Amino acid sequence: MAIQPKHVFASLPLMERGVAKVLGGDPKGNNFLYTNGKSVIIRNIDNPSVADIYTEHTHQVTVAKYSPSGFYIASGDVVGKIRIWDTTQKEHLLKYEYQPFAGRIRDIAWTEDSKRMAVVGEGREKFGSVFLWDSGSSVGELGGHSKSVNSVDLRPVRPYRLISGGDDSVVAFSEGPPFQFKFTLKDHINFVNCVRFSPDGSLFATAGAGGMIVLFDGKTGEKVRVLGEDKAHSGGVYAVCWNSDSSQLMSASGDKTVKLWDVSSGAALLTFNMGNDVGDMQLGCLWQKDHLISVSLSGNINYLDRNNPDKPLRIVKGHSKSVHCLTTHKSDGRTTIYSASHDGHINYWDSDTGDNDCLRGKGHTNQVSKMVVDENNQLISCGMDDTVRFTDLKTKEYSASAVVKMDSQPKCVSTAPGGLTLVVCIDLVVLLKDKKKVFTLDKLDYEPETAALHPGGTTAVVGGADGKVRMYSVQGGSLKDEGRTLEATGKVTAMAFSNDGAYLAVTDEKKVLRIFTVADNYAIKDDFYGHHAKVVSVAWSPDNEHLATSGIDMMVYIWTISDSNKLKKITDAHRMHHVTSLAWVDTNTLVTTSFDACIKQWSILY
Repeated sequence: MAIQPKHVFASLPLMERGVAKVLGGDPKGNNFLYTNGKSVIIRNIDNPSVADIYTEHTHQVTVAKYSPSGFYIASGDVVGKIRIWDTTQKEHLLKYEYQPFAGRIRDIAWTEDSKRMAVVGEGREKFGSVFLWDSGSSVGELGGHSKSVNSVDLRPVRPYRLISGGDDSVVAFSEGPPFQFKFTLKDHINFVNCVRFSPDGSLFATAGAGGMIVLFDGKTGEKVRVLGEDKAHSGGVYAVCWNSDSSQLMSASGDKTVKLWDVSSGAALLTFNMGNDVGDMQLGCLWQKDHLISVSLSGNINYLDRNNPDKPLRIVKGHSKSVHCLTTHKSDGRTTIYSASHDGHINYWDSDTGDNDCLRGKGHTNQVSKMVVDENNQLISCGMDDTVRFTDLKTKEYSASAVVKMDSQPKCVSTAPGGLTLVVCIDLVVLLKDKKKVFTLDKLDYEPETAALHPGGTTAVVGGADGKVRMYSVQGGSLKDEGRTLEATGKVTAMAFSNDGAYLAVTDEKKVLRIFTVADNYAIKDDFYGHHAKVVSVAWSPDNEHLATSGIDMMVYIWTISDSNKLKKITDAHRMHHVTSLAWVDTNTLVTTSFDACIKQWSILY
């Protein structure tokens, strides 16, 4: 049996209100870069569903930039580590690693010959460094600042100049190499968020939290003009980007607009209105080839349309926060993947193309813990907002009426024919029929952790923290305790009946997968061992002969029911994170997700 990666549906950028997001552009024009958690995401700019992920940082990555040659990428993290790695091979081999200072790195710049780098951020005693990329040797000092530095850039032509802007509201101007501080520019009255040289080096632009964008001479640092008279935007400006011939500038602002500017006159040519919600604040931008791209606070990546500034050509959606549960649904010959994240966001993906969108309307306000699809094509989801929601998958829109409020936080949901839904809450087990509570088990002498309804709808099993699986018969609108328990080897973590109802799979914190045979009065068929830590998720394949488990050991195992010796594993499926949820597209395709907010598909050959 062989397992190969099939698709990666990448996460969105991880955004923070009031903090600029740097997008890195490929000098060859093919890709663009951003960061989320410990990952650097590389996406094809023409087809953003094509993505690659670099996962070698051990701490949160904050910024990544291509070298002008296009052969290397430099990425920096929150502890001040810079990793320089290869772009030409899929393995992305590490070339060099440095730590120019101790603290969050906020921006990186290269000289046009790809030999020197400038790095700035939140260092304790120093806020930046300039060094040779292949040795780490210093090529000057970055001075002029008394607080953290947010942005840096190097003049792309000789004579070289270095500019930097920081929380002290000044822009520092340096000459070199070796680079030496010359003077500060004090035109901004608030934080300086972004500084960028034009491609021809004749000008540089500085943008600040006060809404101003100021242009200066690229060689001398003399002030040339202010864009838009006094202010370019009514909110803070977080990013600016030049077009290839240095004649126009794009700016992204917290006032929820992106603007195009004519550099020679200082006038706005076009204003893109991105929306009215807080999530529509614009915190980053990139101008690459004919693509105008901005990033919203929500994490959405917007491809702007010059001909229709009020509606983007494309909005790339997905998750920016950790994903905790998955399910799949087949309709009209196509399989859709549903994924839900820590912030309550539910997204759906075409399993073949990666085309995706989010459910419309107001849904969960907190983490979604579990999702299933019932016989009526409804997505049933439970979350930490103490609700269970029923969403029609034809409309893909939340219903204000199809919501059941729980008396305590739900942890698990299962479904069976006849409109039955079983919900495990903290200290409660609730049976729903046709979206209404019909029976509640409370005052329990055990702590329920997870549950499953048999596909026949006649039996419910509830797994407890005491390592026992209690059996209930479903009689009309009630649950009757059968007075029988099945034994696991430890606290039950996940359970699932096979699709044909022949087997029950139970996993526990003692790393054991136990299979019970339903027709044999739930006799133990086999125990499967392999995980090195608690198992957290289990999913049956459509053929009922295979099932997948994931654990906090960061391993995924594919088991064969008829032969316990036939197993394969996916090591580091989501590097540095354990797999939080599993689902099957078909018998040969497994879907996984994790805290990296990415969705991955794996091809399995038995």
